[in-house]
Amino acid sequence: MAISVNAMRTIDHWVGVPLCALASPIVALFDLIAKPFRKPGPPKRLLFIELSEMGSAILVDPAMRKAQANGAEIYFLIFKSNAASLGLLNTVNPKHIFTIDSSSLWKLALDTLGFLIKARFYRIDTVIDLELFSRFTALLTGLCGARRRVGYDIFHGEGLWRGTMLTRKVHYNPHIHIAKNFISLVYAAFADQQELPFSKITISDDEIRLAQAVIDPSVKQNLQIRIENLAQQALISFKVGQQRIILINPNASDLLPQRRWAPERFSELIVTVHQHYPDDLILITGSPAEHTYVEGVRLAANVKRALNFAGHVRFSELPALYTLAHAMVTNDSGPGHFSSVTALHTVVLFGPETPALYGSLGKSIPITANLACSPCVSAANHRKTPCQDNVCMKSISVTEVMKQLAVQITAADHARAS
Repeated sequence: MAISVNAMRTIDHWVGVPLCALASPIVALFDLIAKPFRKPGPPKRLLFIELSEMGSAILVDPAMRKAQANGAEIYFLIFKSNAASLGLLNTVNPKHIFTIDSSSLWKLALDTLGFLIKARFYRIDTVIDLELFSRFTALLTGLCGARRRVGYDIFHGEGLWRGTMLTRKVHYNPHIHIAKNFISLVYAAFADQQELPFSKITISDDEIRLAQAVIDPSVKQNLQIRIENLAQQALISFKVGQQRIILINPNASDLLPQRRWAPERFSELIVTVHQHYPDDLILITGSPAEHTYVEGVRLAANVKRALNFAGHVRFSELPALYTLAHAMVTNDSGPGHFSSVTALHTVVLFGPETPALYGSLGKSIPITANLACSPCVSAANHRKTPCQDNVCMKSISVTEVMKQLAVQITAADHARAS
């Protein structure tokens, strides 16, 4: 049985804190003994750690490319279930991607031990811990043998202590985009002089521009044929290039279910989209596990030209799908970030989180109700909220979403015509 998100949080707190307390003096002693034998110099083999967020694997890409430009060979550690996200841009050599299976405690422990052995085998000299105050990743960072260990430190804050594993402590700034926070970690890793805290720099918007995915023409052609065949099976007249494809992504991961706009709102939106664009094809997307949920949204909408597309596309085919489509509406979830490596125009719905920190880096329009309580999740509470009534999402109207979607469809039309 897979370990739930809440179980991971509980283990990270009640087991992670005492383990960090035990490991900290051991790591400090090892550093003291090894210091005379360590050669100074910039990072050569740099490992990024980001386990739990697939979208963050996209948001960290500018930071990884900056590390490469500075001469480092990069590696990445991620949960096995999320590893596919690194394949969208292929910045990291697949042979340099380490995974941990989180489907059970036994596999988690076994893969953790395996990683600590691999880190030494590959002679990882620098680690950048991208996680926001995770004790588990702090332990991985401290025990992997790297001489330079970079991550976020709480300094004078309370409640987020995770030991003294870091050699370069960076101030986490909740007022700038997370991609810029990731860049600040890279600056700290390559800095010639110590700072307290790192990083006393200005990071421009140009530094977080995303690379674009390379689309295999054969993959795109194959997907186009499958979409047209699916439409034909539903007795829908449709040809890619003659009518638009509009994507609706109604779900969000279990990591933060409060991010979900209500399924009945998505059904109402589908009806409204069809009224405005009656000749276009609406594909309701999702993972294979979300097929039933998506089908409920489709049935409630009762629009013939809206098809359940959940499970019909492999993860590696997402960039091709986003290239074929004109626009997408999605909750604040992975697809909002995955689509940013293409030219797709999106509308992303935010509630418990803020686009100022986690907004898509693509051609996106964020919508948020701007309630006094929002955003209610942050690094300070490990992105866990007591909220049981996501009024922040309920306050977003179909009319507002349709208005912004129309803006994005018009922009897509102009882009394709130019």
